[in-house]
Amino acid sequence: MAMVKDLPADDRPRERLLAYGPGILSNAELLAILLGSGSKEKSAMQLAHDLLSQHRDSGVTALATMNVEELTEHKGIGSAKAASLLAAVELGKRLELNSTAKRPVVRCPADAADYAMPRLRYEQREHFAIILLNIKNHILSMPIISIGSLTASVVHPREVFKAAVQNSAAAMILVHNHPSGDPSPSKEDINITRQLIQAGKLMDIPVLDHIVLGDNKYISLKEEGMIQ
Repeated sequence: MAMVKDLPADDRPRERLLAYGPGILSNAELLAILLGSGSKEKSAMQLAHDLLSQHRDSGVTALATMNVEELTEHKGIGSAKAASLLAAVELGKRLELNSTAKRPVVRCPADAADYAMPRLRYEQREHFAIILLNIKNHILSMPIISIGSLTASVVHPREVFKAAVQNSAAAMILVHNHPSGDPSPSKEDINITRQLIQAGKLMDIPVLDHIVLGDNKYISLKEEGMIQ
C-alpha cells in the first residue's frame, strides 16, 4: 500500500502546499498535513479521506463539533493526532472571531452577537463569557469565565469582575451559548444576569446586556425587556 512518502513529490500534500500555497489543496490534503503521519494500515491521506467520508453530510465542518473522544473513535487517529486537529479547529475559530473584529465597537446587541457567534456557536457545552468594553464601547477582549450549565455556583461574580478589572473594562456584556441551538433564556439565565447587574453597580462596571446564542441566532435579554 502506497504511503504519502512514496507518492511522487507533486502528489504529496506538504510539498504541494509549499510549492503552490494552501489554497490549492483539498480538505483531505489539508487534514493529511495536520495528521502528519498515517497508521500501519493507512497513509495520512487515506485517514483523512476516511474521516471526511464518515461525515459526508457536514464535511470538514464536522470537526468544529467533535472532541478528542469522538476523533479517536476513528481507527488510526490517536490522542496526538486528535490534539493537532482540535488545535487547528480552535485557531480557525479564533481567526474567524478576529475577522469579525473589523468593527470592534458594540453599538447594539447584534454587534455583540456577531462578535461572539464564531467562537461559541459550535461548542457542545455551555460556555459563559464576557465581552469587555472600554469607555467608547470598543471591545477589549472576550474571556471565557466558565464551562457547563449556568448556575450560581458556576458563574461567580468574583471571577466575572476579576476579569473585568484585569482588563480595565468600563462595561461588559454577558454572553453564553445554548448547545441545543435554541437561544431562549432559562429562568436561571435571567436570575444570574440580575445578580451580575447588581454586582456591576457595586463595582461601577455596568452589565449592559446578556446575549444568549443559539445556532446562528440570538436573544438579547435587554431587547426582550427581561432585564432593566
